Amino acid sequence: VQTRYKNPQEVLQKIVEADKADITALLQRIYQEPIQEDLIAARVRQIKDGGALAAVSSIPQRAAQFGKIAQEAGADVFVVQSTVSTVRHISSEYKSLDLEKFCREMRIPVVVGNTVGYDVTFEIMECGPAAVLVGVGPGAACTSRGVLGLGVPQVTATVDCAAARDAYFKKTSRYVPIITDGGMSRGGDVCKALACGADAVMVGSAFARAEDAPGRGYHWGMATPHANLPRGTRIKVGATGSLKQILFGPAEVDDGSQNLVGAITTCMGNVGARNIAEFQQTEIIIAPSIKTEGKLFQTVQSVGMGTS
Repeated sequence: VQTRYKNPQEVLQKIVEADKADITALLQRIYQEPIQEDLIAARVRQIKDGGALAAVSSIPQRAAQFGKIAQEAGADVFVVQSTVSTVRHISSEYKSLDLEKFCREMRIPVVVGNTVGYDVTFEIMECGPAAVLVGVGPGAACTSRGVLGLGVPQVTATVDCAAARDAYFKKTSRYVPIITDGGMSRGGDVCKALACGADAVMVGSAFARAEDAPGRGYHWGMATPHANLPRGTRIKVGATGSLKQILFGPAEVDDGSQNLVGAITTCMGNVGARNIAEFQQTEIIIAPSIKTEGKLFQTVQSVGMGTS
């Protein structure tokens, strides 16, 4: 929306106000508007002028075109993102992206995703990206698992991709971080991702709850507006606090959705980890009852852990 419309606020308001029955068709119409190259550069400059790092994301078939624009505008990171990434992509409709060449020619870090398995992750790392995104279908607003039947549980995906990262590092001495992407909205989710081997996480619904988020308490999957086969939906997460409060606290709710950084540091202290590398070595167990054991009153009263 931000790179299709000069005044995105009007468009975002239409999305917020749309009825549930009409939202998919509305999003399809909104996203039919072509991306404007001048707006890519303009949005990057706006972010940079605000003192933040600018990351630009594109589907693979537009990466060569948009990557140069983002880079020249001053973007700090460029993300090549698709539902499932591979270095062996074949298409009869457009020229496939030469990922290795693209990573080599870009002067800014390139992040590639998404993937969920050992072999594919290792192959992608051989192309030279700065990091790899992990996750297919776990996002709160994503419906790929229902529409396509694709997906791997996020813990399993993180563990497998972390193993590929470690093997690649052992072979090449180049460390490529993995970023677990999707399915995490509370501090405990983020902590478990890091403990399972992630170097970082990417979250959507957690940030969509920020009062300063453009969606005003709504969040929708990146493939929701697909013209032929939508693979996402709009969900309402509500606005619960500022972005600073969600990240750093102080938390004013009891469900773990605020002060995510505080949750990470506290959890690291509890397991005796001084840094992320040590946190990744934490012993992991499978415990289906860990969220419900002894929590009957919370569940009945819909407070704390009984709200998830």
